[in-house]
Amino acid sequence: MTENQIKRGAVWWVSPDPTQGSEIKKSSPCVVLSHDTLNRLRRTVIVVPLSTAAKPHPPITVPVSCQGASAVAVIDQTRAVAKHRLKSQIEVLDREELDEVCRAVATILEIR
Repeated sequence: MTENQIKRGAVWWVSPDPTQGSEIKKSSPCVVLSHDTLNRLRRTVIVVPLSTAAKPHPPITVPVSCQGASAVAVIDQTRAVAKHRLKSQIEVLDREELDEVCRAVATILEIR
């Protein structure tokens, strides 16, 4: 993987270990939210994990599709991860879903 391969909106398998407390502990698909310039220049990327176990409750969990299945973006688990934790790209989130995830992040962080 090269830094140029990591794009905003891409969904990657991410290995979060080691984790602490209530952080999601298992490898999970995560959508990259950070800007492509930051993805290229920094050693970390900002991601939001996806889950098939949680139910949609916007703005905390936002419905998305991953590999043709229903999932949710777990907005309150947004985090920076080192690039070496990104294992393989799965797909790219569609534009409407990415926009909804971004709106939910802005809402829970009170950015407007």
